[in-house]
Amino acid sequence: MKPERRLSVGVLGAGLIGVDLAVKVERSAALALHLVAGRTAESPGLKRAARLGLPVTSRGLPALADLDEPLDVVFDATDAGSHAEHAEALAPLGTLLVDLTPSRIGRMVVPTVNGADVTGHRDLNMVSCGGQASVPIVRALARAHHIDYVEVVATAATLSVGRGTRLNLDEYVETTQDALREFTGVGDVKAILNISPARPPATFRVAISLIGEGLTSDSVRALVAEAAADVRAFATGYTVTSCVVEDDSRAFIAVEVTSTGDQIPAYAGNLDIINSAAIRVAERCAVQRRPTEVMEVAS
Repeated sequence: MKPERRLSVGVLGAGLIGVDLAVKVERSAALALHLVAGRTAESPGLKRAARLGLPVTSRGLPALADLDEPLDVVFDATDAGSHAEHAEALAPLGTLLVDLTPSRIGRMVVPTVNGADVTGHRDLNMVSCGGQASVPIVRALARAHHIDYVEVVATAATLSVGRGTRLNLDEYVETTQDALREFTGVGDVKAILNISPARPPATFRVAISLIGEGLTSDSVRALVAEAAADVRAFATGYTVTSCVVEDDSRAFIAVEVTSTGDQIPAYAGNLDIINSAAIRVAERCAVQRRPTEVMEVAS
């Protein structure tokens, strides 16, 4: 595939998520990185991106909006409070905005659940790291069994939680709960995020507790294994570490996610899974727009 046929991409935000996203875009066969836009020239993230040889600017959103040719895709890796402004500014340009903040504004997307249904949406929300890790499993179980209650507890190392996430903790919880309700049909859900100060840093993990009916060990384990295999197609560090069923009415599933490397440490699976999911969604958009040029992405 010729580079000029790739979707042109900008990354807005040069924090923990933004720089890793940019590196993942560079590696993609369907996406072409044009610019990483931060807001502070002296920020460590923007300096790191420049050292990696990535195209950078400290002019933020205006730099992305003022390019001679509108970008096909912009990843918003800033904060939930700013996303509405970014969406409004980019809407006239026809740019697809992939939102990695828990803004609750755009169409929520979990790749293995509704990732194929992105056509027609200009603002796609990637929910949260906890949502990306839990929704595929809960969705699979809820489609096969009656589920009354779901609780999702995510634990992330403090070194992997940036300023934007800390500012948006309430939004994180609300968006994760919204996604669980929408994609599983379960009304009674609870989401919790723990930020662990442990040393060495704790690997990102998600504990899922469910109460329902007819939850046999064979059925639950088979459904969980299938859902996890689908997620590993793009987030290779996604691993089920525990799957326990009690009294055919209660299930507990634990998942760990390790980073595949790039610009984030192995324990920061929370960043890796949401970034990998966002890349997956953008690549699917490329397949839908130009199927003959990027068929290899669909495999």
